[in-house]
Amino acid sequence: MTLIALKCENRWLLFLFLSIVSCLLVSQNRSEAQDFASMRKEMVKWQLEGRDIQAPKVLNAMASVPRHRFVPEDLKALAYNDRPLPIGHGQTISQPYIVAFMSQVLDVQSGQKILEIGTGSGYQAAVLAEMGASVFSIEIVPELGKKAIETLKELGYDNIKVKIGDGYQGWTEHAPFDAVIVTCAPTSVPGPLKEQLAEGGKMVIPVGQKYYQQLVLLTKNNGNIKQQSILDVRFVPMVDKKGKTY
Repeated sequence: MTLIALKCENRWLLFLFLSIVSCLLVSQNRSEAQDFASMRKEMVKWQLEGRDIQAPKVLNAMASVPRHRFVPEDLKALAYNDRPLPIGHGQTISQPYIVAFMSQVLDVQSGQKILEIGTGSGYQAAVLAEMGASVFSIEIVPELGKKAIETLKELGYDNIKVKIGDGYQGWTEHAPFDAVIVTCAPTSVPGPLKEQLAEGGKMVIPVGQKYYQQLVLLTKNNGNIKQQSILDVRFVPMVDKKGKTY
């Protein structure tokens, strides 16, 4: 056999090997995607519909957003369990029920402008964006903010803006907001967030000490704020750039 023939045969074998590997990877990815889709469907059925989440927009968004893309690689198998998960830097991604519950309380409407304090991994922002809102999200931990921006971009969410900064101060350039959602807990409701809430708007925020908080719903009508406690919760504390809690 000539040298040219040997080279051609080697190329053919290499091509065949790469083709087989590629097919195996595609098959594996397809199977993994189907597994996650099935887990997401079960999550919606048992954790959300099986409790008190009834808003169609919320259920559809939770069924659409791939939560496994917002958790660390080694925790993907737990992504659709009814529990919060660590995402690094002392922060967590909230359990699916809490994400759905807060979204339902806000009664998000398509086209609304929403301020989120505490981007984290970006999952809550993605759910709100899936419901048709324009989301302005603030994250104080630079590493988490940058990772969230990357993930949201990969998933094609172009109606979410993320900035790294102190969420206590809100985002005055884009105020007022139709709704405000806070995913970290101050000891009292920040004044700037009340000011940036639009007339007729709603804010949902956990308020309290480190180990005991109330999820509070605020509504603004005629410039007045009405406050209502709705659920016992436990969130990470709201902190400033120096790590001091508010």
